[in-house]
Amino acid sequence: MVEMSIGEFARRSRLSPKALRLYDGLGLLSPARVDELSGYRYYEGAQLGQARLIAALRQVGVPLTTVKELLALGPAEMAEQVTAFWREAETRHAGQRELVTALVDRLTGRSTVMYEVATREMPQRSLLCLKSNVDESGAWALGKEFVALIRDQRLPRIEGREGAVFSIYWGQVSADSDGPVEWCKPVPVSEAEGLAAQFPELTLRVEPAHREAHIDFGPWRGGPASPAQWQLADEALRSWAEAQGIDPKQLSLTPEDLGVRITYLASQPPGETSAPECDFAVPFA
Repeated sequence: MVEMSIGEFARRSRLSPKALRLYDGLGLLSPARVDELSGYRYYEGAQLGQARLIAALRQVGVPLTTVKELLALGPAEMAEQVTAFWREAETRHAGQRELVTALVDRLTGRSTVMYEVATREMPQRSLLCLKSNVDESGAWALGKEFVALIRDQRLPRIEGREGAVFSIYWGQVSADSDGPVEWCKPVPVSEAEGLAAQFPELTLRVEPAHREAHIDFGPWRGGPASPAQWQLADEALRSWAEAQGIDPKQLSLTPEDLGVRITYLASQPPGETSAPECDFAVPFA
């Protein structure tokens, strides 16, 4: 196989020598040979395919850590993962577009209906919960762990939003900082103690009755709500509270209260193809 220098390989792959050195250090694309005396890197033509694949993934915004995971997959599975990544990216971009529109409207004095806000009464409920400090990506991983635990046992079903799985964000969670997130599943009061004994990983607690202001996020899109959606929902709720004459301090936005939550209402049992309806809810006094 004919070797080429890092400069020639960079030209043919449209990647810079700096990027190639980075990808080598991360284990994404190592040179075919490194000269022991000079330290020069040499590549082979057969490596161009992988180099161009990495370049394409980076062009559409795939993080380097995810690129490494994708390269370990076969073509079909990689295609599925790339499709899922882009679906989430499109949802995120749509939320950012709405946020920019709302921001421009606010700066120019125009009123914007970002989300419609409704209210509901929630009864006292017994909850099976899984709580952990996580970052943005870890919050969804925690949810997958929770759903896997309860799915295998087929817990008793409580109809409507009162019985829907939900996640509570007890603090700020982002890509740069972690915070406490709790996933919860309401269970019948009469069966709560017995069910808790079946799940040593979960905590049983009682949530008091309360009112919630909520915003419909629509069908679940295969991942958590984007930061832009959170910001839009927060703005909409604060505008609604002001219009209703509710002091923003009455909204449950601190750990001492009941916690901001997202609920996931499945119209069909787990394993079906339909996506659950999601909403953003804030308990208030």
